[in-house]
Amino acid sequence: MEQEKVIVGLSGGVDSTVCAYLLKQQGYDVIGVTMDLWPGENGDKAIKDAKMVAEKLGIPHYVLNFREEFKEKVVDNFIDRYFRGLTPNPCVVCNRYIKGEALLEKAHELGAARIATGHYARVEKHPITGRYAIRNSATAEKDQTYALYRLTQDQLKSMILPVGEYTKEEVRKIAEQIDGFIAQKGDSQDICFIPDGEYASFIVGQRGDSGVVGDFVDQQGNILGQHKGVIHYTVGQRKGLGLAFGKPMYVYSVDSKLNQVVLCENETLFQTKLCAGELAYMAFDKFENGMRLQAKIRYGNKLAWCTVKMIDEGTLECVFDEPQRAITPGQSLVLYDGDYVVGGGIILPPQV
Repeated sequence: MEQEKVIVGLSGGVDSTVCAYLLKQQGYDVIGVTMDLWPGENGDKAIKDAKMVAEKLGIPHYVLNFREEFKEKVVDNFIDRYFRGLTPNPCVVCNRYIKGEALLEKAHELGAARIATGHYARVEKHPITGRYAIRNSATAEKDQTYALYRLTQDQLKSMILPVGEYTKEEVRKIAEQIDGFIAQKGDSQDICFIPDGEYASFIVGQRGDSGVVGDFVDQQGNILGQHKGVIHYTVGQRKGLGLAFGKPMYVYSVDSKLNQVVLCENETLFQTKLCAGELAYMAFDKFENGMRLQAKIRYGNKLAWCTVKMIDEGTLECVFDEPQRAITPGQSLVLYDGDYVVGGGIILPPQV
C-alpha cells in the first residue's frame, strides 16, 4: 500500500524536527520543507539546521522561497497596522496565509495532500457541529491554539499537528533520540523578522518614517507632552514614554487619526467590554447572541469567561465576567468552547 505523502514545515528547531520524526514513525512519506521568508542570518541558519535534520531523518528536503508572499501578507500588513495605531500579531497572519495557504499550495504541487507543522495544538472535529477545529494541546504551558484560530476548514482538513499530543519535556526527550544538538535548542520567542524585538526601529528601517510627532493627552483631552509617533506605543505600555508624571502612567489608547496617545493610570486599563471585526469561524459557523464562551485577548493570557453577541454582520461584542487589563486594538480575540477554538476576530479600537 502506497504511503501517504505529507509536507512538514522544517525550521531546524526541536518541535518541527520531532513533528517530522513522529510522522515518519507513523508510516507517512515525509518531505521536509523550509520556508525562506525573510533575508538575514536567522533564515540562513534555519535552512542549514533543517538540512541537517532532514539528513538525520533520511527524508528529502526542499527550500521554498516565500519572501514575496511573506512581505506582502505579513510584514506590510504588520507595518500598516502599526501606523494605524494598532498592535498586530503577525504570527496569526503567517499561520493563515503562509503556513496554511501558501505551504498547502506547494504541497499539492509536490504531490502531497497533507501538511504538518510543529505547533502545540490538535486538529479534531467538534463533537457537536462536526466542523474541523483546533483543540488545545496536551500541555497548557506551550499551547499555541491562539495563533491558529484563522485557519480555514480546507486548511484544517489537510493539516496534521502530531506534537500537540505531547508536553515540551516529552518532545525534547524524543528529540534527543534524533540529535543531541537539536534537542538542546531554545524556543524562538520574538517575531521572526524582528529578532531583537525593536518593532519601531524595524518599521523606520523599512519605511524610512517614524511617524509624525503628536500629543500625549489625558482622558479629558489635556495635553501632557509630545510623543515620537504612534508606531512607538501600544496599550498598557509604561516604559519609554519619555515623560515624568510623578505617578505611573500607561498608554490607554493610540489614536492615529488625531495623532494622539491617550494616557491613564493603571486601574483605568481594566475593562469588561470589547468589539472585534475581521471575524473568523472555526468550530462554529456563526456566533449566537448570548453565547457563553471563554476567551483570550492575547497569546499569554489565561482563558476568561464571557458572553458574546453580534452587533452587525461583521462585528462581535464580547463582555467579560471579570475586567481584563489592557485590551489592545489589533490583537486577536480568540474564543473557546471547552478545549475547542470556536473562532475569533481582530480587536477594534473602543470608539468603533
